[in-house]
Amino acid sequence: MKFFVDTADVAAIAELNDLGMVDGVTTNPSIIMKSGRDIIEVTKEICDMIDGPVSAEVIATEADAMIAEGRKLAQIAPNICIKVPLTWDGLKACKVLSDEGNKLNVTLCFSANQALLAAKAGATFISPFIGRLDDINLDGMDLIADIRTIYDNYGFETQILAASIRNVNHMKDAALIGADVATAPPSVIKAMANHVLTDKGLEAFLKDWEKTGQKIL
Repeated sequence: MKFFVDTADVAAIAELNDLGMVDGVTTNPSIIMKSGRDIIEVTKEICDMIDGPVSAEVIATEADAMIAEGRKLAQIAPNICIKVPLTWDGLKACKVLSDEGNKLNVTLCFSANQALLAAKAGATFISPFIGRLDDINLDGMDLIADIRTIYDNYGFETQILAASIRNVNHMKDAALIGADVATAPPSVIKAMANHVLTDKGLEAFLKDWEKTGQKIL
């Protein structure tokens, strides 16, 4: 499973990238707002840092304006992935922009029917939002599983990009189901390394080592 980092924090991306943990980056208007930086400037900096796709989202809600914004965002760098919402206008923009050879991330997906439409429209990635479904007492992982089945049934090449990931269990479950990509905040990716038994075992090893009086260096 590919790891995308859901942030515009350049320092956090660099730290994970140095460990080989970054296959791509996703941003959205809220993330850009939190960064406090110009969208073109920060997106270009991220694109220069990593080789994988960097999702940059349009703001327009009407198809022609989405297409115009998407074309401008695509000029930032060759690895830009234009992000459009899963609306009828978004699907129109996806079709046009993908036919022009651009990568497309269709976001805010909450149903398998929506995911099927996005694949038909030429989406490179479909972004089902797990956490937001969980918030309304629906199991977001059920959606990932449904999309996986449909895409496998018909050989769609659109990649499932599990999004709105809130915790390490979301990461594990998305991997078990077969999501192609998971995008998560840096804190969630780093938390995947944590386990109480690892900490407990290391503490015991260090106590025993201290008793030997030895040093390695």
